[in-house]
Amino acid sequence: MTTRSIGPFQVSPIGLGCMNLSHAYGQPPAFEDAERLLLRALDLGVTLFDTAALYGFGANETLVGQVLAKHRSRFILASKCGMQGVQFPEGMKRVIDGRPETLRASCEASLKRLQTDVIDLYYLHRWDKQVPIEDSVGALADLVRAGKVRAIGLSEVSASTLLKAHAVHPISAVQTEYSLWTRNPEIAVLQACSDIGAAFVAFSPVARGYLTGKVRDVAAFDAKDIRRAMPRFAPDNYAANLALLDGVAEVAQAAGCTLAQLALAWLLQRGEHIIPIPGTTRIDHLEEDLGALQVTLSPAQMARLDELINRHTVKGPRYNAGNQVEIDTEEFTA
Repeated sequence: MTTRSIGPFQVSPIGLGCMNLSHAYGQPPAFEDAERLLLRALDLGVTLFDTAALYGFGANETLVGQVLAKHRSRFILASKCGMQGVQFPEGMKRVIDGRPETLRASCEASLKRLQTDVIDLYYLHRWDKQVPIEDSVGALADLVRAGKVRAIGLSEVSASTLLKAHAVHPISAVQTEYSLWTRNPEIAVLQACSDIGAAFVAFSPVARGYLTGKVRDVAAFDAKDIRRAMPRFAPDNYAANLALLDGVAEVAQAAGCTLAQLALAWLLQRGEHIIPIPGTTRIDHLEEDLGALQVTLSPAQMARLDELINRHTVKGPRYNAGNQVEIDTEEFTA
């Protein structure tokens, strides 16, 4: 398998997002099934595994640690701080907190859950707008100097915030949603990453299942599925979005690949510094995703995909208003 650069590391061109093994899309798999998937990914050559303190309120880091700690030398471990579960009298809630003391405490807790002495790539999961980005990144830089973290990343930030952070300490990666139906990184941050030598790690590269063509009935989502609160998955919007896939399926057929492989191949060809991290709970889907490495799209096919699915043809914003205010990414104007 070829590799791509992320900070000081070389990793597989497609990594594994571990979130949905514990969080987000309904009932997570049993431990044994999650264990099989993680080990299969390792055996298939995946060398970038991505988790976070938020996922399952620590359960995902615990899972990754239990399964992969004994194989620690075989992969690059990425995790995140600055957004996590906090216990309140009425229950556990997601909280964004970028204060240096919180980030230090979060790192210590993550190291224990992950059963490791060092996290290779540690992201600020969200910029806490109550705390200067320079202060949060300064705290992460202290963790690098202490030997607890090897490289620093940011998630869901604008190009201007990235450059402010990079002036404090080198930023090795920016992680943001990017796929055919989420094109905001093309405004500025993709180029900013290239300019400073940072990788761009694309989460939800198959659009939370939409670009697989297999998610047809949004009414069937589990009650706790986060897509229920996302405007693009609202019934009317989603019906319009599904209609776009007819043309995409024609491109996939011509390219000799599945829809998911087409979506991942499109991303891989958008730039050598782009590393998609699809997530899945199924080994057959994992194997299908990695098959995208064998797909090469022609310039005409790339252009056709851009024509079919873009910011003008997709219906609905990616986040509702409450979640949108929490992120710092550039947004297209009407």
